[in-house]
Amino acid sequence: MNQFLHEWGKAAYTSLGFFWMALWAFALGYLISSMIQVFITEKRMQRVMGDKGAKSILLGTFFGFISSSCSFSALATSKSLFKKGASFVSSIAFLLASTNLVIELGIIISIFLGWQFVVGEYVGGVLLILSSWVLIRIINPKKLIQSAKKRLDASGKEHSDETSFTEKISSHENWAKVGKQYGMEWKMVWKDVTVGFTIAGIVAAFVPDSFFQTLFINTGQGQQSFGFFTLLEHVVVGPVAAFLTFIGSMGNIPLAALLYGKGVSFAGVMAFIFSDLVVFPVLRINAKYYGWKMSLFILFLLFTSLVAASLLLHYGFDFFNLIPQGTDKGITEKEHFSTNYTFFLNLAFMLLSGLMLYFGFFKWKNVKHHKEMAPKSPLLEKTLKWIAIVCYLWLAVGMILKFTI
Repeated sequence: MNQFLHEWGKAAYTSLGFFWMALWAFALGYLISSMIQVFITEKRMQRVMGDKGAKSILLGTFFGFISSSCSFSALATSKSLFKKGASFVSSIAFLLASTNLVIELGIIISIFLGWQFVVGEYVGGVLLILSSWVLIRIINPKKLIQSAKKRLDASGKEHSDETSFTEKISSHENWAKVGKQYGMEWKMVWKDVTVGFTIAGIVAAFVPDSFFQTLFINTGQGQQSFGFFTLLEHVVVGPVAAFLTFIGSMGNIPLAALLYGKGVSFAGVMAFIFSDLVVFPVLRINAKYYGWKMSLFILFLLFTSLVAASLLLHYGFDFFNLIPQGTDKGITEKEHFSTNYTFFLNLAFMLLSGLMLYFGFFKWKNVKHHKEMAPKSPLLEKTLKWIAIVCYLWLAVGMILKFTI
């Protein structure tokens, strides 16, 4: 019993340590994302995303890169862009870029996994977009696209903002909107982040290596040589593991670091990170927007691209000898709360966060701001909320145990 209580304390301390490591990165990423979402409108984006060529895909990728990392926000924005005249392929490019190429995700990955995985994330995101573009050109689903467009057109017109960029950036009302959007960004992810970081601590403390060796075949600490069929199994099981964790990519990054430390291949870990758009909640939302046929086609498109991109990344990085040596000890046994650059960055961004929230919810609280979100499942959200509350209780008791046993 004492051993269990000791491990409980260790798990809670590790979870909170992980979050402390990432706090400033979350704040920086969401602040940048909030500013961009307020000052750059969808109307401006869709004007240059209307054709099927390389330019519109490149612009869709760029706009996704500077957008929100929340998959529910990305789903709603990509739907809105497609409805307003952007091509289907550029809308898919935007969707993939906004969930794989965003700034905040790269910062979080650099903290937990290192620069090689950051490069892999961004190169892999581009490969996902290119693979999807090629598949769309080969399959050429004209009827599905037309049917989806008619379905969206039947749902009514949407308001668009024509205010100039100069007027937007000089208005205190828009800075109030930045503050409100910043608060919304945290509201969108707090449950996922809570559950994800708690699960990461529990896995680090309680789950034996043998579990991962069963789930991901031919794995083990220090294992770097994998056959093709082993890699294929890893990139298929990676999305399954991501689905079972119940959370999005931002909350999954610490767990991805632990998976790599347990010996899962580079390809398997990248597939795990790439998988936030191939889970059932996203399938259901796309079905509501476009119909089930198009939703299943998008699922096929993204999963096939994910598998191809993960394998290409692994072999490419292996060829250039860029795959890092995985270890979970460095991240779980380091001192998370020392007075270093993380401490001062966290203090600075907590102050900046307080200022943004003051602008949005107190000083200019009457300013209205609404960001369209994809319709979440009430049951799923309620379940996730209660799981997050249980996580807080787990962490509170665990920290008491950490310093009393």
